[in-house]
Amino acid sequence: MEISHSIVIHADMDTVWNIFTDLTCWKKWSTVLRESSSDEDRLSEGKRFRFCLRPFAFPVHVEPRVEEVIPGKRIAWSATRYGIHARHEFVFERDNGAVLLTSREIFNARGIRRLLVRVPRRKLHRLSVMMLRELKEASEQAVKS
Repeated sequence: MEISHSIVIHADMDTVWNIFTDLTCWKKWSTVLRESSSDEDRLSEGKRFRFCLRPFAFPVHVEPRVEEVIPGKRIAWSATRYGIHARHEFVFERDNGAVLLTSREIFNARGIRRLLVRVPRRKLHRLSVMMLRELKEASEQAVKS
């Protein structure tokens, strides 16, 4: 299963990048990725971090490993939980003074494919869209300040 969404953020690349990669401020702007923590202040290649996601009534605690960080261009992380492997990549592109941010998440499961089918794709897509909108709002507010 793949979930993808893009959003245009009317802020400069440095602002968007810094807000997104600074784990210490996620609690200020994200209601989707809750309780984030890490041994590092920023998303760093090869490092793990933690967050809590609530796709349903129960929390899902995730500890992904950051696979790739290309400053101002791309971040990818992956994690396995409950037999489901997820890889989430974010592509940052300059777009006429703004930033086009694309989020793409790919889910794979062996032996429990039925569970993936039961997880509402729309619910996961909504969470992804909400996270991007919250990042957009935080970035555009930072530019106004």
